[in-house]
Amino acid sequence: MTMTANAPGRREGEVTLVAADGYRLGARRYEAIGPRRGKLIVAGATGVPQHFYRRFAEYASARGFDTLTLDYRGVGLSRPDSLRGFEMNFLDWAKLDLAAAVDAMSEEDLPLFMVGHSFGGHAFGLLPNHERVDRLYTFGTGAGWHGWMPPLEQLRVLAMWRVVGPAIVRWKGYLAWSCLGLGEDLPLGVYRQWRRWCRFPRYFLDDPEMAQYAESFASVRAPIIAANSLDDRWASPRSRDAFMAGYRNADWQAVDLDPAREGLRGIGHMGYFRAPAQPLWERALDWFSAPTATSAR
Repeated sequence: MTMTANAPGRREGEVTLVAADGYRLGARRYEAIGPRRGKLIVAGATGVPQHFYRRFAEYASARGFDTLTLDYRGVGLSRPDSLRGFEMNFLDWAKLDLAAAVDAMSEEDLPLFMVGHSFGGHAFGLLPNHERVDRLYTFGTGAGWHGWMPPLEQLRVLAMWRVVGPAIVRWKGYLAWSCLGLGEDLPLGVYRQWRRWCRFPRYFLDDPEMAQYAESFASVRAPIIAANSLDDRWASPRSRDAFMAGYRNADWQAVDLDPAREGLRGIGHMGYFRAPAQPLWERALDWFSAPTATSAR
């Protein structure tokens, strides 16, 4: 797996990651300003393009972290000309795409960290090379089961999976979320597996077809902090706890974020990486910089 810079010598620039199967991924590198504290990969959420994480990446760069963001295949800069007929497995985002980022950012003399958002926390246990990552700090990771959500959100999600989503997929051949103003369009393979996994209280960890991955999660030993906001309707603390239990041999800590106590009007599922949430970013980077994996409480 290789990484080719398009803008050599610059502190920030587009790069290309090449996954193990040869798929080329659009990514962006933010070089550390000042003394380097480590390397950092931002593992984004489902259907969220990498530019959404730009402010965080710039902030981490200013704090001394070489930072990489990427678009998973089928999304953003890694999207083909057409998603109709584009074949991929949802697991490719972790086993191939994010794994390529880990290989590209691994460097013996610097620790490697990962910040996840939603899917980013799911993906860590699926990585074939997760042992190269020293610590993971993930925001908004939880099981996608509607039963963990508030009643009104349950109805919205069930309507999406049972009515709206199937209709759009029959029409377009993929999940054309942009038609609804809900984010990036998603490949058919992602839609089908996501819909299936959301039927289970512990997401894909309860899916019999995914049973072989339980040991992959059990092999994770890196310290993890999983922070979820009390107003996150898609990934509440209860939802987080149900999923994160899969990291049964890792030293993982749960952090419940109260927006009012954080001085924020709200966080929800996307506010972790919006500009007002900068104090949350600082907390995560401080934890990476600590000599030992101390509590973030």
